[in-house]
Amino acid sequence: MYGSYVALGDSFTEGMDDLRPDGTYRGWADLVALHLAGQVPGFRYANLAVRGRLLGPIVAEQVGPAIAMRPDLVSLAGGGNDILRGKVDLGTVAATLGDAVGRLRATGATVVVFSGADPTHLWPAGHRLMPRAVALHHAVQKLAAQHGAVHVDLWSDDGFRDVRMWSDDRLHLSTLGHHRAAAHVLERIGVPPLAGWREELPPGVALPWLRAREADLHWARRHLAPWVSRRMRGRSSGDLIAAKRPTLDPLTDEA
Repeated sequence: MYGSYVALGDSFTEGMDDLRPDGTYRGWADLVALHLAGQVPGFRYANLAVRGRLLGPIVAEQVGPAIAMRPDLVSLAGGGNDILRGKVDLGTVAATLGDAVGRLRATGATVVVFSGADPTHLWPAGHRLMPRAVALHHAVQKLAAQHGAVHVDLWSDDGFRDVRMWSDDRLHLSTLGHHRAAAHVLERIGVPPLAGWREELPPGVALPWLRAREADLHWARRHLAPWVSRRMRGRSSGDLIAAKRPTLDPLTDEA
């Protein structure tokens, strides 16, 4: 059983958009940590993830501190923000991720990597991103096998095609989606998740065509336009944001 865990990555690992009552983010990594803490006395947890980070900064800013903490378990999720950019070298992304996984594995830690869940079916013209997303999925599969890492494959889980697994921004997981992701992680590291975390939802009701187009317009105004504006100004949603758990400390019942 794992006595310590460090989570690395971007908004997915930070926990957007699984909001606690106080407005802070929880997310799948906190759920995994809390579940492990319930089984291991003195369990310690750090979460260095920061929203908006590209893979290069994730590796540069987070991998070194994680190695210094010498945890039993490390998760590394990144590359999703890279493939959203206008230009991306997928070979460089794969090489950067593989090098980081190799460094982490060299410490003796169990390392978890991800093929992220697919939100593109929720986006108008989302199919244009599909080739990049598929290429990243295959790259993660390959490097996990090469380095002996644990591959969590959310990409192949059709349960994430349910709109209820996603937040209003159609990019981040909802609370339901984070519970499902946590279940995947726990199953892959050999720890049974809590009952219900991965159960299928009852059938949903599809919006009529006109309502669906109105929802698309609302999404574009509220979420897509601000995202494009930040890109044009060279800004990130993670500017001025610090990691929520920067040190490897005992976990209280806060997740």
